[in-house]
Amino acid sequence: MLSQSVNVAIVDDHTLFRKTLKNYLSEQKNINVVIQSPDIPDLLNRLQEARVQVLLLDVFMPKLNGIEAVKVLRQNYPDTKILVLSMCTDMDLLCEMLELGVYGILSKSDEPEELLNAIKSLSEHRIYRNKLFTEVMYWNKQIAIKTQPETRAISLNIREKEILQLLWEEKSNKEIANHLFLSVRSVEKIRQDMKEKLGLKSTIGLLKYAINKKIIITSPREVRSI
Repeated sequence: MLSQSVNVAIVDDHTLFRKTLKNYLSEQKNINVVIQSPDIPDLLNRLQEARVQVLLLDVFMPKLNGIEAVKVLRQNYPDTKILVLSMCTDMDLLCEMLELGVYGILSKSDEPEELLNAIKSLSEHRIYRNKLFTEVMYWNKQIAIKTQPETRAISLNIREKEILQLLWEEKSNKEIANHLFLSVRSVEKIRQDMKEKLGLKSTIGLLKYAINKKIIITSPREVRSI
């Protein structure tokens, strides 16, 4: 399923789950499990010697919890894409994980094929948008509506709105560029300009803004006015 080899790390304090998952992933084409760690300190030690593209991380961890772990990992290993893999149902906690820049959220009760799809998306530098991810985004929207004051209106042009829609559809920069007849560099610049214009730091932030302002179509029933 993956066209290129991807190095994966698994961090989970449940030994049986961790080793079983490692065995399953190791059987898949182009997935190399280079690290399996019981806690974050052990992971950080191993990351000094191994290059990891995708990290599977539980929220509830010994020694250093998921929130603090993501902060440390994002600061020291910004190129490693983090996928939350947990039984956590605390929406506030999952929202905070998204705020910190994780690329997707999966439940341990999901099908194995969904995990493979998520790893593929992250390895291609794309956010993995599944049902749980969408639920967390909408939960965050409701909190924002209740707690944040109205800010000054900022206008986005048609091209910027099109890019936000394509991001929601999990398109890569290359796919967006081909769709809009732009160069990849132009797409990257437009995305960065939007972040600066809106005072945002991440792609997750852009998607949250687009949902809050009803810019993107998140389901076939929705009608958007650009």
